[in-house]
Order: sequence, then structure tokens, then C-alpha cells
Amino acid sequence: MLARRGEPHPELLQQLGMPSFRQRLPWLGGDLQTLRDTLRPVRLPSDRGEAIEIAVPALPSGMAGSGHLLALFDRPQSTRQARGLVLLLHGLGGSSRREGLRRMACALQTAGFAVLRLNLRGADPGRHLSAGTYAADCNSDLGPVLLRARQLCDQLGREGVASRGAVPLLGAGISLGGTMLLNACLEPSHARAPGQAVLDGLVCTSSPLDLAACSASIERPRNRVYQRWLLQRLIRQTLADPFGVTVQERGVLNGEKGQSPPATIREFDAAITAPRWGYVDVDAYYAGASPLIALLENPSRLPPTLLLQALDDPWVPAEAAQQLAANMSPSSEQRIQVLLTAHGGHNGFHAIGGCWGDQVVARWLSKFGA
Repeated sequence: MLARRGEPHPELLQQLGMPSFRQRLPWLGGDLQTLRDTLRPVRLPSDRGEAIEIAVPALPSGMAGSGHLLALFDRPQSTRQARGLVLLLHGLGGSSRREGLRRMACALQTAGFAVLRLNLRGADPGRHLSAGTYAADCNSDLGPVLLRARQLCDQLGREGVASRGAVPLLGAGISLGGTMLLNACLEPSHARAPGQAVLDGLVCTSSPLDLAACSASIERPRNRVYQRWLLQRLIRQTLADPFGVTVQERGVLNGEKGQSPPATIREFDAAITAPRWGYVDVDAYYAGASPLIALLENPSRLPPTLLLQALDDPWVPAEAAQQLAANMSPSSEQRIQVLLTAHGGHNGFHAIGGCWGDQVVARWLSKFGA
């Protein structure tokens, strides 16, 4: 299912009861769409999420010990039983507190879903609970999270006037969070049973499928402000580790002893992410954690999946999503839908009346709700 030049797929939007995406003044173009929430913060209700700590093992590199991830559990806004539970993951430098993620969670709650907003390893407000930082492929962390989420699905199914079986477990990932969920779904050990999908449905918004291409994109001169902002967050997050940072890592991050601190995301990944997650170097990490090839070769491992991508995304190039859509077999198209828009920026999609992208996510996942 493909919009080759950014035209929305009419059949999909018709099924969702959604209009085509139209940018809202003054947020015109990929950069303003991307920056809208930063320039004009969204008004959101107070955060009433119930804190849940989930035990996770040590990093594959053996660094530090085991710890916990912090998730925030949001119930549906209405009093009726939850239609399902959505595991919602933030992107690079994000957290459960970020405006875009909370806004999407509110849209899902309004649609009748419970939401589990996960703070990945090292992200505030759960920085104090575990050592290290996260990666695009962090299956050892997501395995326990998926198990806990299934337990919550059982709990939600038992609640209410009419007791029923477990509600569906769905996933939604923003940017790198979607990449993590794709990799988790491609991991056979996460399945509930042989041949069963890890999730019952999945939406990825502005998610990298090819990490090397994304790294090259963010290094473009036009993106130097974005890259500087992301690097500052990543370095600060890493140095705030209460379980300790190695002498070598601290020296690199602080530019000590004649070393230059990371000037690009690729340099940060080479110094921190790749070795911490057991990769021999950054090229091996980018190749191993990029889901594009696996999606092309073995899409049957995925649940029904929607990939939403804007062609003017300044961070994540659309070519990988276009390649996936262009090379899918008819059977794969029944499992993976790719929706491209000409505009929308990076997880922007700001239109008249609110965030069009959030409504697409909520309505598409509603097809799988109880």
C-alpha cells in the first residue's frame, strides 16, 4: 500500500474515516512541522500515569548490573472497559514526558485504550533505575516489558462489569521507538507461542528502517542544530548514570586528555551505543539494528503493521519506507501498510483541529480493539 509521491492512499484513509493530511498555517514545511511542539507547547492534562517498574537484565556487554525500567500506565478516559493496551515508545532523546508522546497517549485514551508509556533505559524520569542507555535493538529490555504488558492485558480483561479474556496488546512507536518495536516483533523468542505475533497490531510513526541512512541524513549541514540538540541530550543522559560511567566513556564524552567529544550521532553510537549493546563497531550496530532487510525478507513475523512517514521529514529519509512498499509481495501488503504524505515533518502532522498523525494511529489501532 503505497503513496509513491506522497499522495495519501485513498482506500486506507476512507477505511479510517480520515481526510488527507493538510498542513496547518503557520506550520508549513518539514522543519516547522517537526518543531511545532517545541515552539508552541501542547496543552495537556496533568500526568496521572500509574508508575510501574519492570525488571530488566544487564546489558549484553555485561556493563553494570540488572535494573528496572519505569513505565507509566494510563487508563482509558471513559469508564468503559479498555479496548486494548497500547505499549507506547518514545524516540531518541525522549521520555514518557515528551509532549508528542503524551499527546498521542491522550488520543489513544480518548479512543478507549489503556496505554503503557515506557521510559527506555536511561531516559528520565527512570534514569535512576538502571545503568546504561538504550539502542535501536534492545530486545533484552523489551522482552520483560512485553511479558508485563501481557499481564496487564489479562488484568484489564478481568475488570469491569463483564469479565472477559485478555484484551489485545498493541504497539505504537514514535521515531526510534517504532524501530525498537519492529525489531522486537522480528525476534522469535518474544512470541507468546510458535507462529504467533508478538503484538496484535503495530503503528510506527517516522521510524528509521535504515540507521546508516538516518545517521547520514542528520549529519547534513542543514541539520546541525537538530544534531547538536540531540547530542546534548544523549551526552547529558549518559553522564547522569547513577551506576557509573567508565573512565574511557567519560573521557570521550567530556573531551578529556586531548580527545574530541562526539560531534555526530554516529560518533556517539560508535563510542557508547555499539559497544554497550555488544556490537563490534558502529557499522555492525547500524546493520544489525536496521529492520529494513528483515522486513523485506520475512514480513510474516510482524503483526498487522502501519508505517506512517512524511517525505519532508528532515531526520528520517523516506527512501527506506518507499523501498519497502515498492518491493512487498501481495501477501506482505496484507500485513504491512505504508502511508506516505508529502508533508508532516518528523512526527509532526499538525493539521487544523489537532494532530492528524495521532488520529491516524488511534483509528488504525481501533480495528484491533476489543
